[in-house]
Amino acid sequence: MSETGNARNGEARLATLGLWAVPGIGPKALESIRGMFDGDLSAVLRAPIGEWSRAVKLSATARHCLSRLGSLGELGHRLAAKAKREAVGIAFPGDAAFPANLVGLPDAPPLLFYRGTPSSPRRRIAMVGSRHPDHGFLPFARRFAREVAEAGVGVVSGAAEGVDRACHWGALDAGAETWAFLGSALDELDPAQAKLLPYFLERGGMFYSELPLGVRASASTFPRRNRLISGAADAVLVLRAGETSGALYTAKAAADQGRPLLAFPGDSRNQAAYGCNLLIRSGRARLCLCASDVWLAAGLNPKLAVKPSPAGMPWDLKALSPDAQRAYQLLDRRPRSFDELHGGCEMSSAALISALCELELMGLVIQYPGKQYERV
Repeated sequence: MSETGNARNGEARLATLGLWAVPGIGPKALESIRGMFDGDLSAVLRAPIGEWSRAVKLSATARHCLSRLGSLGELGHRLAAKAKREAVGIAFPGDAAFPANLVGLPDAPPLLFYRGTPSSPRRRIAMVGSRHPDHGFLPFARRFAREVAEAGVGVVSGAAEGVDRACHWGALDAGAETWAFLGSALDELDPAQAKLLPYFLERGGMFYSELPLGVRASASTFPRRNRLISGAADAVLVLRAGETSGALYTAKAAADQGRPLLAFPGDSRNQAAYGCNLLIRSGRARLCLCASDVWLAAGLNPKLAVKPSPAGMPWDLKALSPDAQRAYQLLDRRPRSFDELHGGCEMSSAALISALCELELMGLVIQYPGKQYERV
């Protein structure tokens, strides 16, 4: 590409950044603006905002922001500088860090913010489920995700409490790649996500968000990010979903995007599995019973995908706080009540609660209803 072409590409990226930072401008509005300039977004930087903004269908919020904006380029520079300060990368379609499967989707974001290091291309499986599944399901989800990941595939999910997070941990247990698409900006992580991030970065994982820095999670951001979870994957598996589970948004996005969709069945009397059973009964999802079903849906030959089970990545318990280390030693593979644990240690109730929360956030402990705790 010529120097002029490189400069124009850089200006187009700057314009994209500036427009993406305007609240109310999404993929459709941005494409409309691009169309006004014959596909050359770099021209937006030189055109008076008041002229082109009147010709595009925009929300009231976007119009108000644009009316107060002096320079679109300056807004893009500010967002890029903030991302650099926060050690957040910015990926555009065609870049190594931008998931190739998202390119060409009708509502794909024009850019993504990320933390982590891009890896080599591979098949990827989206594995999602309820935040609060039925008793005993999370250890199973973690083991199943590990088994799937041991074939060399990447695991994509949403880093949410419950099944999503268990699937990430399963991939990390196998030493495999895992991606998380968040419903907030990367500088607005919740405490559990902030705890999870270092493990992702150490083990080759990625955190992604389409939201500009400073945007907090809301009821509207989670359903929209689900299309990225399914879109970035080669196949989608719903492990557990009740009738109103947010995982069903991912299932719908998978169907809209033409991604193979699978669901894990549950007992017909189990309300926590109602959504999965309904997906299977309606024919919208294939029945999944084993890891081979997932590999096949993602385009892998199950006979070639099976590999010897690795020992996994050892967890450094020294990275835990002293109280968390002591609490971990009290636990085993059967549920124990809080009172039982408290009676067997010299920690105060507050210290033990804090230690158990730390272990739960690290994926080392599962908490069941009634304050019952079990080592993973």
